[in-house]
Amino acid sequence: MEPQGDGANAAPERVGAGSWLEVLLVSLRLGLTSFGGPIAHLGYFRDEFVVRRKWLDELAYADLVALCQFLPGPASSQVGMGIGLARGGLPGALAAWVGFTIPSALALTAFGYGFSTYLSAIDQGWLHGLKVVAVAVVAQAVWSMARNLCPDATRVSVAVGAALGVLLWPSALGQVGVIAAGGLFGLVRLRPSGELQHVPLGIRVSRTLGAAMLGLFAVLLVGLPIAVAAMQDRTLALVDSFYRSGSLVFGGGHVVLPLLQAETVFTGWVTRDAFVAGYGAAQAVPGPLFTFAAYLGTVMSQPPNGWWGGMICLVAVFLPSFLLVIGVLPFWEHLRRLRAMQSALMGVNAAVVGLLLAALYAPVWTSAIGSPGDFGLGLVAFTLLMFWRVPPWLVVLLTAAGGAALTAGGSW
Repeated sequence: MEPQGDGANAAPERVGAGSWLEVLLVSLRLGLTSFGGPIAHLGYFRDEFVVRRKWLDELAYADLVALCQFLPGPASSQVGMGIGLARGGLPGALAAWVGFTIPSALALTAFGYGFSTYLSAIDQGWLHGLKVVAVAVVAQAVWSMARNLCPDATRVSVAVGAALGVLLWPSALGQVGVIAAGGLFGLVRLRPSGELQHVPLGIRVSRTLGAAMLGLFAVLLVGLPIAVAAMQDRTLALVDSFYRSGSLVFGGGHVVLPLLQAETVFTGWVTRDAFVAGYGAAQAVPGPLFTFAAYLGTVMSQPPNGWWGGMICLVAVFLPSFLLVIGVLPFWEHLRRLRAMQSALMGVNAAVVGLLLAALYAPVWTSAIGSPGDFGLGLVAFTLLMFWRVPPWLVVLLTAAGGAALTAGGSW
């Protein structure tokens, strides 16, 4: 067995504490500029929190991403909540969710009120440019994370195997499976060459509170359907439907759509045409796709609907993620310090790189790069991000404008 390095440079002793307002402002900027879906979001988060602000290091970030892949719900939002929890405690976790979620939730609520003419007037070239910039963001994340987390042939092979596994088995279960396989391989074959140097997340939540949050998650999951059957209250039924959707879906993002369709269209709460129109609008806004729930609550055929219905559905679909992140992270902080867990995490982190590599191809590349012009635009965006260190928000604007120009001129 070849000796294994730790794949990370020395790091500060602990993530520094910050205020919930600081977390809110940073998350709000990400919520306004993070286009491209959950995998692209992880790239934006890495650039902001690991590279620019150094709130946590590469290993700690990859560990958090791997953990959130195992939890039901939107992984990128959960990663943001976890970073907010470490930076600003419980108010920081809430601020991270609010900042990242509110921009797209407001946009989709407005769409639900009939502002579709504004969204439909957006030039399709601009929307295509936003897809292209996601290619550059994810490519940058794969490149940078691979250099730190796959520094030897063994872990490169784990990453490639994970990418192939996800491409052959494209489902949420496939993602969880390759991460688990990476962890098992790391436990058996990989050994840190010394004490792993990473920045502890510094979660300021007791295990008692964590256990209480996990208990509340389970009580609501089991108790809400019982309460609905007993009380026949429509508001409670709405909370139950969206809470279950947020609790039982692994992989987040598009995976939740069949559940939401079953809960709203098949029950007659939302028409099929309204569902499809809202889904199309959700592709044109930044932030998490789970904010589609705000649109569905707004267009419900019966009250509670409108902005109040949208808020109920939005909170209900994200509440499981909030409870799980706060419940699990206090225990995770202890487990990740164990020697055996560190070996497993070396394999898990390599597998995470493989997941991002597979996602770079499908759906990110396949949905955005269809011509030499698209490839050239993506290459320019990647160069600006990776080598010129241009802020991501500016690269987003420039690439969107480039997409509009290619569409107007006819991409070659």
